[in-house]
Amino acid sequence: MPEFQRAVLDSLRQPLETGEVSVARANGHVTFPADVQLVAAMNPCRCGHLGDPALACSRAPKCAADYQGKISGPLLDRIDLHIEVDPVSARDLALPPAAEGSAEVAARVAAARAVQAERQGRTGARTNAQLDGEALDRFATPDVAGRELLFKAADAMRLSARGYTRILRVARTIADLAGARDIGRPHVAEALSYRRQAPRA
Repeated sequence: MPEFQRAVLDSLRQPLETGEVSVARANGHVTFPADVQLVAAMNPCRCGHLGDPALACSRAPKCAADYQGKISGPLLDRIDLHIEVDPVSARDLALPPAAEGSAEVAARVAAARAVQAERQGRTGARTNAQLDGEALDRFATPDVAGRELLFKAADAMRLSARGYTRILRVARTIADLAGARDIGRPHVAEALSYRRQAPRA
């Protein structure tokens, strides 16, 4: 992702936020639907070996801050899930397969989608990602312990209003995947673990 120019990356902010993209020219202004799902990847730094003392370059950790800094905070704020993936070693390739296979995961996702469609059918929202306003308050408010954790995390992480809303949507989805009717503290905690803050100077 950081290999793209920053202006190009920041042009994604509008469609990620509104589901539309506007093109302005001298003789007109046109808006197109752009309800997208962004999937992106990046190395921790330009050489890709940050955290490995044997392979990391001599500029670490500054090189990582410079490299990751190419992605603006407002763009990061619009990405719901940030997952750090450790390098795969040769030994990892010999490990047994995961206990839950792709078919089982697909079944859980289908069940969660069915729950969302039934619950939100009259709101116009097809998925939790589209919950907003009154529908968000109605369907994605955590229990007391979950709210307490979310408020503390919002202060500690200095979450924006957008980040706070997105955590509620992700927590609702995590609860749906677990088959839970209400959003609890574990669901909020997992949603918070997926938030990433922009590198600070």
